Amino acid sequence: MIRFHREGYKIIFITFSIVIAGILLAENFIDSLWIVKTIQVALLVFLVLILQFFRNPKRETPLNEKAIIAPVDGKVVVIEEVEEPEYFNDKRLQVSIFMSPINVHVTRYALGGEVKYSKYHPGKYLVAWHPKSSTENERTTVVVNNKTFGDVLYRQIAGALAKRIVNYAKKGDKVTQGEDAGFIKFGSRVDVFLPLDSDVKVNIGDTVKGGVQVIAEK
Repeated sequence: MIRFHREGYKIIFITFSIVIAGILLAENFIDSLWIVKTIQVALLVFLVLILQFFRNPKRETPLNEKAIIAPVDGKVVVIEEVEEPEYFNDKRLQVSIFMSPINVHVTRYALGGEVKYSKYHPGKYLVAWHPKSSTENERTTVVVNNKTFGDVLYRQIAGALAKRIVNYAKKGDKVTQGEDAGFIKFGSRVDVFLPLDSDVKVNIGDTVKGGVQVIAEK
């Protein structure tokens, strides 16, 4: 059975209503059969795209204190040592995953532990793969403290199409690896900042599966 994320319920209902109304209006007020069918097919395709965007497949996460799992579905676009200026103010290993509009957009906790920091930043809407999107785009920053890795930071970043970031993490929350941490609507990116001694298990260009695939170990 297909599951949909709660953040999509309202949009799905509105889209479904518009599609049904559009199909009926085309059927009753347009004489040309091919125009009617074209409009109806276009509306149904639009509905399918909305449904697939908000799908929320159930993932069975094998809990592992010594592993960081992919927080989202997508493609690994960055693996590099960087200076993290917001929370750590020192060097970290950054792993960035880009989500296209056809990816599942659920954000899942990459590790279990306690939320030490959670902050929303308004900002620009540069394309999500732009180097400055991590510091200039609309984004949320969350830090989870874990027994093995210590503090690990992940950042949800809005892209050129994404206009809303949903973040469920609150300071003091006890969170479980793989559980729902939020949602980013319509194309985006997530950066994960790891300790420098982390053993990264993915390469640039790899496609990863959120909530399941290990991206780093210790």
